[in-house]
Amino acid sequence: MRTLTRLSSASDTTRTAAPDATAARSSDNILNTDVDSDSAIARQELEGRIKGDGPLARGTEPHKAAATRGAAGSASAHESAVKHVTGRAAYIDDIAAPADTLHLALGLSPVAHGRLTRLDLTAIRALPGVVDVVAFSDVPGHTDIGPVFPGDPLFVEDEISYAGQVLFAVAAESHRAAREAVRAAWAEGLAEIDERPASLDPVTAAERDEFVRPTHVQQSGDWQRSLASAAHVIEGEQFVGGQEHFYLEGQACLVQPTEDEGVVVHTSNQHPSETQKLVAEVLGIPFHAVTVEVRRMGGGFGGKETQASPWACIAALVARRTGRSARLRLPRAEDMRVTGKRHPFHNRYRLGVDQAGVIQGGELTLIGDCGYSPDLSDAIVDRAMFHADNAYSLGEARVTGHRARTHTASNTAFRGFGGPQGMMVIEAAMDDIARCLGEDPLTIRKRNLYRPGRETTHYGQTVEQVALLHHVVERLEADSDYWARRREISAFNATSPVIRKGLALTPVKFGISFTAKHLNQAGALLHVYTDGSVQINHGGTEMGQGLHTKICQVVARELALDLDGVRITATRTDKVPNTSPTAASSGTDLNGMAARDACLSLKARLFDFASEHYALDREGMRLEAGALVAGVGESERRIPWGELVQSAYLGRVSLSEKGFYATPLIHYDRTTGQGRPFYYFAHGAAVAEVSVDTLTGEYQVDRVDILHDVGDSLNPAIDIGQVEGGFIQGMGWLTSEELRWNDSGQLISDGPATYKITTYGDLPAHFNVELLQGHPNSMASIYRSKAVGEPPFMLGISVWAALRDALSSLADYREAPRLDTPATPERVLLAAEALRSRHDDRPTGRGEPG
Repeated sequence: MRTLTRLSSASDTTRTAAPDATAARSSDNILNTDVDSDSAIARQELEGRIKGDGPLARGTEPHKAAATRGAAGSASAHESAVKHVTGRAAYIDDIAAPADTLHLALGLSPVAHGRLTRLDLTAIRALPGVVDVVAFSDVPGHTDIGPVFPGDPLFVEDEISYAGQVLFAVAAESHRAAREAVRAAWAEGLAEIDERPASLDPVTAAERDEFVRPTHVQQSGDWQRSLASAAHVIEGEQFVGGQEHFYLEGQACLVQPTEDEGVVVHTSNQHPSETQKLVAEVLGIPFHAVTVEVRRMGGGFGGKETQASPWACIAALVARRTGRSARLRLPRAEDMRVTGKRHPFHNRYRLGVDQAGVIQGGELTLIGDCGYSPDLSDAIVDRAMFHADNAYSLGEARVTGHRARTHTASNTAFRGFGGPQGMMVIEAAMDDIARCLGEDPLTIRKRNLYRPGRETTHYGQTVEQVALLHHVVERLEADSDYWARRREISAFNATSPVIRKGLALTPVKFGISFTAKHLNQAGALLHVYTDGSVQINHGGTEMGQGLHTKICQVVARELALDLDGVRITATRTDKVPNTSPTAASSGTDLNGMAARDACLSLKARLFDFASEHYALDREGMRLEAGALVAGVGESERRIPWGELVQSAYLGRVSLSEKGFYATPLIHYDRTTGQGRPFYYFAHGAAVAEVSVDTLTGEYQVDRVDILHDVGDSLNPAIDIGQVEGGFIQGMGWLTSEELRWNDSGQLISDGPATYKITTYGDLPAHFNVELLQGHPNSMASIYRSKAVGEPPFMLGISVWAALRDALSSLADYREAPRLDTPATPERVLLAAEALRSRHDDRPTGRGEPG
């Protein structure tokens, strides 16, 4: 590739030559190059300049290819893929810290409920290696760091609300010294606690009106009338278990004090701006004195949206008190004890249906176990209510959401943000309706899908792509040979006394947007350097989901560059301020549009410059394959990107731009329970086939087929990975991942030995995943794509439904058993035995399309 460095060297040798000779050589140079005359003129402007005085451009030749490589729409590799697999990707504990960095350990409450009557840490300060000890009285600013509503003290002052709540923190010269000091505090009896009975049952808490936030109701029509006039009334209840985030990189941060009384916080964190705010408030300093940086996380899944902030606040407190850097990272068991989980839910439903099994209306009640404080529970239970319909019209219905307070860690965001728990209630009802009427569950599901005349949700939003929803279900039904397999499975079950097979197809309709309207905004900062290379920064964070890759692809597409010409930088609060969390599946939707906005503004400025500088027609001007193109046919003129950039710089045109985006149209009125909380819906469907040993409860997933709607995919490779990973994580939530507390409220499933996430061996033997093609987003999202982070998670419900289907064969498909989640082998066995006790075990097989 030609560079200006080489051209400058050539001109140096002729600098003492006569003017005519110089002109001749310049003319020869123009004639011998393989760029057009406009590009050559841009080079000429640098002739005779002192070396280093002007910019150096890498892209001085037009691309020969018809299109750029790796831009949005192509299946490009993750921007850190090579670093991930070679171990060069730097996480928080990989960051080099000063030699005098302090290491922190936490003193945690051993009881779930009580009062802290004495805490004397004087003796701890004298232990070897200990530099500082901090507790509630040492906080100079705010002591409550509740993200939305108060209720989350940084340290316990008086009341203890869960086992694992932070009482104090020790800062020492080594991690070992800090942990030994914490153990010594308990051994010496430096803390005294008046233990009290703990409330651990959310249903009981709801009955006593013990809530972290008020109950909310959404209602459409006269639900009582619909129940009274219905041909059948179907009712039931279920327990939906929680889930541990189990990110590979635990909670971790490194805080460094700065010379201006501030701090720089390196943290594994999904919401840098919120952490900036909370650290500043805890320290009693302005927000601008705190800089938070996040390059990448080793997983997040929602567990680092609000619950990464306390550790940064504690480390920042120590850093400011001591003037030394402070590092805090939580061991796995400690991490699991002190942080919240996916909310467990207790769901109840009473639905009126007609003779065909079509829902006329009814009521659904959701009780979310929120733990001891609000955290994000208001919005999480709201989203569970929004998704209590999944893909089905509820008719005239009332949905009630309770936010129960219990003495456990404050439950928090997790992939799906309450949506999966809400969907479970209606999917259970679909199976129950089918068994009551003697129909196949898929038949009942299809009859109840949103459809013309029944396209309005119980909270007042219109489902705009009902035809697409039906298409996804019907195409997967055909492609997976659902009915042929149903007949085979029914025949198998009729002759198999022990092993029973199950089959289920479940759809997903998931709303995309933050339900808190103000969070639906994003910013970006674009820099173009004088060699033509591009740097983009935005407010989203990378936790392995490929957000940074997609943002780079957006910039590459807008500027018509190869992907390797665009570099992403760490998310920092001093580059893009006041950002929203990377959550709600909206990272690409928001930040991609902000990055595109920056590109569009910069392009307009460059086009205006080029029109005047090169005397080109502004109309129809475009960037294409690494060049600015003006005109068409014989009048077409091309200016390579590098030449355009250097000419703009010499012409004193700004090569930096900010971008901003706010999602339009969305609104929701909580006083009426009506509105349009989502910009659009993402759809999908999955078919799962399982085999169950009804004598032991053990089972395996034999086959899974998925068809998922991502609109026009920004990166099919990354999107398929998200679908696969989301499904497997959802399957784990519903089958193997069981959280257990003892009667005292202490978490006993606090490590991989007692908490079982899905592994490679749990993959279905046949796992077919396809992205729906040819159906762009009906809304003006980034290049008409759709979010893909959370919607595939709920495809895992198909496995749970297939387990119920297999067990139902024990009752001749006349009853769908109650199967709480996670559906462990123990629960499956108990459900099988309960069915056998109520039904003559003579499976005959049933379930033709109705």
